[in-house]
Amino acid sequence: MTELEAYYNKFNEEKRLNSRHGQVEYRISMKYIHAYLEEAEERTGVSDTGSKSNIRLLDIGAGTGRYSVALAEEGYDVTAVELVRYNLGVLKKKASSVKAMQGNALNLKKLESASFDVTLLFGPMYHLFGFEQKLRALCEAKRVTKPGGVLLVAYCMNEYGVITYGFKERNVLSCMAEQRFTEDFKTISSPEQLYDYMRIEDIDALNAAAGLRRLKILSPDGPANYMRPFLNQLTEEEFELFVRYQMAVCERADLIGAGAHTVDILRRD
Repeated sequence: MTELEAYYNKFNEEKRLNSRHGQVEYRISMKYIHAYLEEAEERTGVSDTGSKSNIRLLDIGAGTGRYSVALAEEGYDVTAVELVRYNLGVLKKKASSVKAMQGNALNLKKLESASFDVTLLFGPMYHLFGFEQKLRALCEAKRVTKPGGVLLVAYCMNEYGVITYGFKERNVLSCMAEQRFTEDFKTISSPEQLYDYMRIEDIDALNAAAGLRRLKILSPDGPANYMRPFLNQLTEEEFELFVRYQMAVCERADLIGAGAHTVDILRRD
């Protein structure tokens, strides 16, 4: 068992995604997923027939199926690839309609090229280290996406890692001493830390190397992760207004890099 598998065997992904800060991330991500699924329906003529099963979606690093299961239940043809056996088992118990398989984002050899209208790469980029590994995963996701199709790629952002782990949890002095932060506070992660963090310029460089064209980039959670206890104190009406606020500002360039996560939306030409 790898360190990553051991971590996810203990980590409650369902609890995170059902928490209030997780709901913000999920609901805004789904808004954009649906937008590009609908685009695929119009491009292929499915919107005229109403047969969503002709639209193929791939979820790489699907976890326990938060996105895969919901989208399969809507009628889309969904394939899920997950590295961690425990997560895969939970996913399979939820929905037999999802074509779920164990696999690695670095090598999607079981999947044919140009097969999917929409591809999600939401988990793997958090845990792949270095430019070459991330580029390999991005190129594999591109390979299996149809020309004209769309990829949605999620990253953990550098400033969230520095502020949360460095300052909120008061590890900044040890991180500087161990050279885990550069002088301009770029994180230097290694596999034993499990997570790797990005800045916008790092993402831009990956896209250029992979030959992918950005359509949009957004922060699906914004400040939600920083203010978890405050979100939990909101009434339902107040929380709905917070979600509405984040939906309104999630594409603002002056806010994107400060959130915990970023979703990059890319076209395969």
